[in-house]
Amino acid sequence: MAGLKKETPTPESLTVHGQTKVLEIGFSDGAQFRIPFELMRVYSPSAEVQGHGPGQEVLQTGKRDVSIAEIEPVGNYAVKPTFSDGHESGLFTWEYLYFLGSEQDALWKQYEDRLQAAGVSRDAPMIEKAGSSCGHNH
Repeated sequence: MAGLKKETPTPESLTVHGQTKVLEIGFSDGAQFRIPFELMRVYSPSAEVQGHGPGQEVLQTGKRDVSIAEIEPVGNYAVKPTFSDGHESGLFTWEYLYFLGSEQDALWKQYEDRLQAAGVSRDAPMIEKAGSSCGHNH
């Protein structure tokens, strides 16, 4: 299966909790994670967030209250959430969701450090970039 290593645990349960804004996911190795929607949104694997190469990441802000409006399966290896802010281009593989779940604390710290370095608040509105050379609306 594309995007899925043989040793990657597979999900056995996946629940979207709209009220508490977390994705609860249980894996075949017994790991259980509650991944906040905000964390998923700011670490979306999409080019819009990650850029097209190292150093091109786009710092996401104003995502604390984001929710998942819809989530759809992609083959047997991923899900594609549509977030309430309209973002829908990230494919979250099982491997990536496992990474987000298992590394939450470090990822939150990294995000807070990036916000501080940029001198912006987590709740600051996203600044729209004028024009984009890759054809995406960043």
